[in-house]
Amino acid sequence: MQFLLPLLAAVAPLAAAHGAVTSYIVGGKTYAGYEGFSPQPNAQIIQRQWPDYNPIMTVTDGKMTCNGGTSAPLSASIAAGDNITAVWKQWTHQQGPVMVWMYACPGGFQGCDGKGKGWFKIDQMGLYGASMNSNDWGTGVVYKSLKWSSKIPASLKPGKYLIRHELLALHQANTPQFYPECAQLDVTGSGSATPSGAYLTSIPAYAKQSDPGIMVDIYQGKATTYKCPGPDVWTG
Repeated sequence: MQFLLPLLAAVAPLAAAHGAVTSYIVGGKTYAGYEGFSPQPNAQIIQRQWPDYNPIMTVTDGKMTCNGGTSAPLSASIAAGDNITAVWKQWTHQQGPVMVWMYACPGGFQGCDGKGKGWFKIDQMGLYGASMNSNDWGTGVVYKSLKWSSKIPASLKPGKYLIRHELLALHQANTPQFYPECAQLDVTGSGSATPSGAYLTSIPAYAKQSDPGIMVDIYQGKATTYKCPGPDVWTG
C-alpha cells in the first residue's frame, strides 16, 4: 500500500482542478446546466451534456469542441448587447486564462457540431497582474466568484449560436489542462455583423500545442506578460 501513496499524491493536483459550468444566468433567469457524469435522457437544459469534467490535455483532442457534449433540447434567448453569466459549482486553480467563444448554427442546433472554421472569441482574460506566478489571472476571478459574465456583441447578427466557456489551467508547468463547456443561445436584435478572416478558427486546434500561451511554465523566468492562445476577441 505504501508504494501507492506517491502515485496518489501525483494524481491529486489533477483531480483537484476539476470543474465545469453548471448553470447560466440570462436576464435574471437561471438556466440549469449539467452536473453529472452520465448524460441524462431528455434532460431539459440548454447545455450540451459532457461525459466528464476530466482535464483535456491537448489542444487537438476531439473533446475540445464542447467537452464531448451533444445537442441539447433547449436554448436560451438573449438580446445582442446583453450579458450571459456562466456559473461553476467548484473551481480550484487560479493560474490561467478564461476564454469565451461563439459559433453560428444557421441550420439549427441538432445538426450543429461545431466543426469547421467558425468559432470566434467574444471575451477573454489572461494575466492582469505583474507576475505569472500569482493569482492575478482570469481563472483567479472564477476561483473567487465562481461566475464569469460576458457581453454578447451588440451588433451580432440574430440567430442560433453555441457559446463555449473555456478555462485553461496552467498551474502545472508545461502541462496545460483545458475545461470547455457549451450552451445553446438564440440571439435576438437588429444587428447584421458577423466575424470573418483572422477572427475565425476551428476547435479543436485553434492554436498549436507549442503555443506560448498553452505550453507555459509560470514558475520559471521573470515574464510579466501573457497572450491568450487563439485569435483576438471580436467585439462587433
